[in-house]
Amino acid sequence: MNAPQTISPQEALEHSRESLLLDVRTPAEFEESHINGAVLRPLQTLSTEEIKTLSAQSSRCIVVCRSGGRASQAYEKLVQAGVSNAVVLEGGITAWQAAGLPTINGRKTISLERQVRIAAGTLVLFGVILGSLVHPIGYVISGFVGAGLIFAGVTDTCGMGMLLARMPWNNRSASSCSR
Repeated sequence: MNAPQTISPQEALEHSRESLLLDVRTPAEFEESHINGAVLRPLQTLSTEEIKTLSAQSSRCIVVCRSGGRASQAYEKLVQAGVSNAVVLEGGITAWQAAGLPTINGRKTISLERQVRIAAGTLVLFGVILGSLVHPIGYVISGFVGAGLIFAGVTDTCGMGMLLARMPWNNRSASSCSR
């Protein structure tokens, strides 16, 4: 994977009127806070053909996520599909907000990254308790989670994150957030 082309939050704001702002987070994350005019298309359901059509009338397609990881994955998919005007918002919406730029805020939610940490920690703890009190095979759960975290770090893809993104609490308002 090549490093994606990026755009700073300030530059993205300057060009936001003539750009497609493509938010690839979950509907729950989008509902919590998003950039005015952004279009929600979660990474796990991203249709490159739809984005090609939407971005054709725009000077660029600015891909947004929380901090840049999912946006980089979406960027790669878009470039492979022939979208030539895609760029990633540097630092995601986190950097946008840190720069004091305007967002539309709604109901608070737990970010996908935090959900992954909570789930991984719970599974590791459960595996250790099970291995200590019931049967040593319980340690396999902790080892499996550890291996998954290593794989996620090396490949920059997280199976647990993709699974959690599909959970009902992360998709509670998909119809009210997207155009």
